[in-house]
Amino acid sequence: MIYINRFFFNLLNQLRKLYLNSKFYDKKISKIYSNNFIYKPSPHLLSSLINYQKKKIKIEDFSVNEIWNDKNLSQKEYKSLNSFYWFFSLDLKSSKQTMQSIISNWVNNNDKYNNKSWEFDLTAKRIISWLSCHNITYEGSNNNYKNEFNRIIQKQTNHLINEINRSELLDDKLIGCASIILVGLCYQNEKNYLSFASSLLKKISKLTLDNHGFPKSRSIKQLIFYLKYFILIREWFKESQINIPEHIDETIYYLGQGYAFFNENPDNNFLFNGNNKSNNINFDNYLKRLGYKFKNDNQEFGGYIVFKNKKICLAMDAGSTPNLKYTKDYQSGTLSFEIISNGKKLITNCGYYKKNNNKLNQLSKSSATQNTLIIDDNSSCKFKQINNAYFVKKGIKIIKKNSTFNKNYWRMNASHDGYLKKYNSIHEREIEFYPEEMSFIGIDKIIRKKTNYNYKFDIRFHVEPGVKLMKTQDNKTILIQLRDEGWKFTCDNYDINIDNGLYFGNKNLYSENQNIFITGITNNQTQNIKWEIKKI
Repeated sequence: MIYINRFFFNLLNQLRKLYLNSKFYDKKISKIYSNNFIYKPSPHLLSSLINYQKKKIKIEDFSVNEIWNDKNLSQKEYKSLNSFYWFFSLDLKSSKQTMQSIISNWVNNNDKYNNKSWEFDLTAKRIISWLSCHNITYEGSNNNYKNEFNRIIQKQTNHLINEINRSELLDDKLIGCASIILVGLCYQNEKNYLSFASSLLKKISKLTLDNHGFPKSRSIKQLIFYLKYFILIREWFKESQINIPEHIDETIYYLGQGYAFFNENPDNNFLFNGNNKSNNINFDNYLKRLGYKFKNDNQEFGGYIVFKNKKICLAMDAGSTPNLKYTKDYQSGTLSFEIISNGKKLITNCGYYKKNNNKLNQLSKSSATQNTLIIDDNSSCKFKQINNAYFVKKGIKIIKKNSTFNKNYWRMNASHDGYLKKYNSIHEREIEFYPEEMSFIGIDKIIRKKTNYNYKFDIRFHVEPGVKLMKTQDNKTILIQLRDEGWKFTCDNYDINIDNGLYFGNKNLYSENQNIFITGITNNQTQNIKWEIKKI
């Protein structure tokens, strides 16, 4: 049956490819609704998504006739070129005629669908770029060029509408929705573009966000991505003087609460569940310039607990695994934690490696790269590979969770069942912080339901590259040098050591770092492992 299903799946794919490349499909998506490019969006509205280069590119540096014929481009270079986001970095003193001839040459080479240059997200970005850069892509051209421009914009939009429900990536669906909405606003097309995309946008929100407006993937990175696009769409509606749908305002409100919850320390991103270090200062300025203010005074949100005062921030992942279909970028770091001291990361998770390297991606998902407990060198949840991506095979449930936050005493406590099936064990973690003593006291419990055999456990505490660790001669203390601060790590009754590891905090890069680890063998029904991190 597997081979039969695979045969029919491949057959359908081949038939679909024939259909998309047929004259019938080309005719279907070539229907044009309007030649009146009315609303001209401001390019600066995309500044939250585009990294503008300080040094502007001169269009004269390009070989206009050969730009689409370079066979030696890497996939990344090809996508960058065909998205046209590089238009935002052009020197505006360059010739409009030259820029428009580049678009004409692209149309001559790609007027009909092909699976490479008409890839879904690439097409959506190209539409947004051409319309947003109207001052160089459209203004000052003759009527023949304008008609061709309007035609190819709507043709590509018709293709997106045809394919958007088949797109597997939810992030791409959002980009596609944004581009269709922009076309509907620019050409004042409510019936064919605007209402369709607005309704689909509402469905995407319900599909991907929970009842509190937090991504079901529990991804901080995805939360920021969604917030940027929803604000962009809202600003397009506002600037074009079209009524803003209520569901967009509602979604922005909830996403904004999530952003405020995590963005208290913009230079120290929490490295939970697919997140990397990123500088959100430009986005903060973007929000301020457009008049957006978000506030969230909660200590718990989206399955995370965050306590903070002026000097210390303590965060823990105390949430259950998302629905398995949302776990593409999930990391098995349940009950892992991070500490920020005076704006510097004292204890950090290792971050996430997303680039196409299955070994590093799989490693960055493991519990060993998080500040949590590992039993018998196994992660707390298992992953399965689907189309070159790793999804959770069986999820983890939080069994209990409670917390206390007072001026002179913090406490986080939670437990999960990730080791229950294989090792008949529950992992429970409690972290207390005493602000006056500047001391963190942790107790990790392994509660065994059956005690028929013993097994090894490790608990790791990772630090950023550049943070220095040193073990004292009595082997009972590890000193942590955090720039101008000194801390000490101790753990009675168990061996503590320093190990080397890999750090993935910077996007698609890795470097060496160190970690403190406690190791031991379970021999009681309830194993209590007590440790302390104290400032010296």
